[in-house]
Amino acid sequence: MSKTRDSVPTISVVCIALNPALDQTIEVRDFKLGKVNRAQSAQIDAGGKGVNVASCLADYRSGVAISGLLGRDNAGLFEQLFEEKQITDHCLYVEGMTRVNTKLVDPERGLTTDNNLPGTALEPERIEAEIQNLFSIVDELAATASWFVLSGSLPPAWPVDTYARIILRVRSHGRKVLLDASGKALAEGILAEPHALKPNEHELAELLGRELSGPESIAEAVRDLLEKHPELECVAVSMGEQGALFFSRTESLYARPLPVELVSTVGAGDAMVAGLVAAKLESLPLSACARLATAFSAAKLTRLGAHLPEPEKVRELAASVEVFPLETMLAAGGMNQQG
Repeated sequence: MSKTRDSVPTISVVCIALNPALDQTIEVRDFKLGKVNRAQSAQIDAGGKGVNVASCLADYRSGVAISGLLGRDNAGLFEQLFEEKQITDHCLYVEGMTRVNTKLVDPERGLTTDNNLPGTALEPERIEAEIQNLFSIVDELAATASWFVLSGSLPPAWPVDTYARIILRVRSHGRKVLLDASGKALAEGILAEPHALKPNEHELAELLGRELSGPESIAEAVRDLLEKHPELECVAVSMGEQGALFFSRTESLYARPLPVELVSTVGAGDAMVAGLVAAKLESLPLSACARLATAFSAAKLTRLGAHLPEPEKVRELAASVEVFPLETMLAAGGMNQQG
């Protein structure tokens, strides 16, 4: 069913990647649509949101495990990543290939164009069997893992309540869940009461069915979520180059993005998820969670692929992140005026 190594560190966090991908990143300066373009470089990384989270977490700390679906025919790069970063592999192997996504990076404009495939298709009875296999893995890893991270899209034809079912299974063991999904998977998943969410502002707007026009409306939306979902402890809302907002039941904070040399935005949101979970594993207060999550994201922006520099460098970046009470930032006239 799954492949594990004989000697592994104690598992403290599990990343579930139901729809991983091999990310082919192609650097094309001054990309022109519909024209012949000359690429400067290319690389292929084991990716997909759950794999990206695990990769960034493993660069910072030990005790990371991963589960999800992998196609046997092109599993090598995933297994190489897991081995190099000491990520314990509890993946479910299926026939065929894991999807391959293409990322076109234009460093001249600072733009990334994603071309993502849907993922591996399975028959309904096989899907249900794999969900039951995932439950068994959750039951096993919950013996030591305190956090489970559910990230990304669902493969074709998987039930929209898949994340909700996994969350309930994790909660039955008294463990905590961070959910980073979108659309119907997020709408169903939140009904199972995850403990933390990391939507971007567009995913949050879609979840609530209303437009969000800035930090004030985002804060109002998150307050509605916290009121409706009593188990929800923390919500981080990423806003791209404008930074991120972090909420608990008692605090609302704005974290200003760090000025770094942009190489690729691919996986920046996943790095923020990894940083948030790393902070939660250390029981840090919300302000420190905001700093570490922002530092993870900034560090990843400087690299192709979901990789971070050494932990000391990440902690240095975290120490330089500016965090303000949201009310103070709004009173000062917005994100660009504070500081």
